[in-house]
Amino acid sequence: MAAVPAAERPKTSPKSVKFLFGGLAGMGATVFVQPLDLVKNRMQLSGAGAKGREYRTSLHALGSILRHEGLRGIYTGLSAGLLRQATYTTTRLGIYSVLLERFGGADGTPPSFLAKAAMGMTAGAAGAFVGTPAEVALIRMTADGRLPPGERRGYHNVFDALVRMAREEGVFTLWRGCIPTMARAVVVNAAQLASYSQSKQFLLDSGHFRDDILCHFCASMISGLVTTAASMPVDIVKTRIQNMRTIDGKPEYRNGLDVLLKVVRYEGFFSLWKGFTPYYARLGPHTVLTFIFLEQMNKWYQRLFLTA
Repeated sequence: MAAVPAAERPKTSPKSVKFLFGGLAGMGATVFVQPLDLVKNRMQLSGAGAKGREYRTSLHALGSILRHEGLRGIYTGLSAGLLRQATYTTTRLGIYSVLLERFGGADGTPPSFLAKAAMGMTAGAAGAFVGTPAEVALIRMTADGRLPPGERRGYHNVFDALVRMAREEGVFTLWRGCIPTMARAVVVNAAQLASYSQSKQFLLDSGHFRDDILCHFCASMISGLVTTAASMPVDIVKTRIQNMRTIDGKPEYRNGLDVLLKVVRYEGFFSLWKGFTPYYARLGPHTVLTFIFLEQMNKWYQRLFLTA
């Protein structure tokens, strides 16, 4: 009796293509959601230093930005946002795709939920370390417009920001807040990547969805909601540390725990979730667009290069 041949893995795109598609998907999404990212950062910085809140709501923040900085003002920091995606998202989605393929079954069966979560955390931490310099530049550029003209840093673009930070404050400033950035990425990616894969799998198994844009959209919205709820306290720590100034040789915050304690003490416990609406308004669509772009690029690559 002839031996049954071992199951062959389905053809997949090369690792370099996975990394490239991950970055391009994130950059494409950023073009659409940059104004929401700006509002989120402004809301998280509102009330810093025991000051009164500058913005009452997200709409108030958006209106204030348009009124004082003009239409171009809502796209402040776009170059930094694109560089962040080119570094952070390329790394995290590329590594996640590789791990998903590596630890999946020989017949293409996906890994378990816990395995997906571990892969998401690993990919997120690696991507966050690579993307921290662009993240610091993004936070500072989006925060600049809220300051009086004499106190603004006035970065012209992301490359000007990186060069000036290294020259004026030292190279290690580019990785300021690296630990909370990586911690946030672990939370975000464990929630986002794993919940997206799991939600998509659940929707497909229900029999009511096909593997199309509607399924990707619904899975992405679920993933974005889970991620928003889990990661906001860590995100506000990251934002405050990366934007802080050193006054008379003394930084505003000693570490992430100091940020949390000061926010709770001066602004209230629920201020850790300050800006929930713009955070989800930014993260939800960004998650949706990133995964839709990624899925469509993978489908086209499969159709053009891998289908016999």
